[in-house]
Amino acid sequence: MKFKAQKIALRVDASSQIGTGHFIRCLTLANALRERGVYTRFISRHLSEHLRSKLAVGGHEFALLDADQNMMDADDLAHTSWLGVSQEQDTADSIQALSDGKWDWLIVDHYALDVRWESTLRQVAKKILVIDDIADRQHDCDLLLDQNLYADMNTRYTGKVPVHCQLLLGPRYALLRDEFRRLHGQVKPRSAPAERVLIFFGGADTDNYTGQTMKALSQINISALHVDVVIGAQHPCREQIETECVQHGFICHVETNQMAELMAAADLAIGAGGSACWERCCLGLPTLLVSLATNQINIAKSLDLFGVCIYLGSSKSTSPLKVRDAFVSLLNRQELQEELSRKAYSLVDGLGVDRVCQEMNH
Repeated sequence: MKFKAQKIALRVDASSQIGTGHFIRCLTLANALRERGVYTRFISRHLSEHLRSKLAVGGHEFALLDADQNMMDADDLAHTSWLGVSQEQDTADSIQALSDGKWDWLIVDHYALDVRWESTLRQVAKKILVIDDIADRQHDCDLLLDQNLYADMNTRYTGKVPVHCQLLLGPRYALLRDEFRRLHGQVKPRSAPAERVLIFFGGADTDNYTGQTMKALSQINISALHVDVVIGAQHPCREQIETECVQHGFICHVETNQMAELMAAADLAIGAGGSACWERCCLGLPTLLVSLATNQINIAKSLDLFGVCIYLGSSKSTSPLKVRDAFVSLLNRQELQEELSRKAYSLVDGLGVDRVCQEMNH
């Protein structure tokens, strides 16, 4: 079926404060739209050269908004500081960036933008898709996507979206790259003793929880295990981690494009919340989870409640010692590993992008 929309814009940012997860899931969706013949344009105020290069590779247009402005008229949203300017200023700048025509869809993935921004942007966009996780503000949109798992999933957005808005809720809509869908059909839930461990705390990891976890694991005898450590190119302690990986016999991967393969090969993971949760679930990878940001806490607790992972707490309250002890405990409980793997695998099938595109094409 031909895709009806011809022009789609995406408003998203990435920074050490915001992380890269919002950008990566938008890029995943945008790449799928490009494959369907859609013209795409990203609008960002904060985006590193490295991430901009990913847009170029995907054939996406890019408009950079001026970040050197003040926030004198900043509003009262919890994540206002993420924007770097007032919402009113961002509205004007975004309209300017899209002023060369009418857009079929505008996709917005930003905790610092709400109904005020969205309502005004309708003058340049026929329809709006909001990607959200935290349900803490009003929206004016036609579709709302929240790919996370919550006990109160079906009531979180009651009264926060228009009556006509369609809700796409839960991990069946998780925006995962195509390699995860392919590998989901090839891997099986884990059933053998663990031999490979994957450490990955997201693309930012500003407090270097990666290094702290490596240090904790180096205190126990895991010489029989293969340990993969994944960090982003902009990691604040990159050189230190690369050096310590050599010292401990771990394998360090910087900005790898083999994440799906590494997750499929691993038997246990230690990592952060966010989008990586759904990647690990899709490949049935049992995980010890630490939340690195406030918006990851409820998701982590829900995953633990549903028996999909073991949540150890936030990075502020979880010591590397606790991570080490929990790792040793899980390593010695193969039945628990198998149960976590089975439940995670059944939760995410990797077809979320196709489902979202299908709903946008109605």
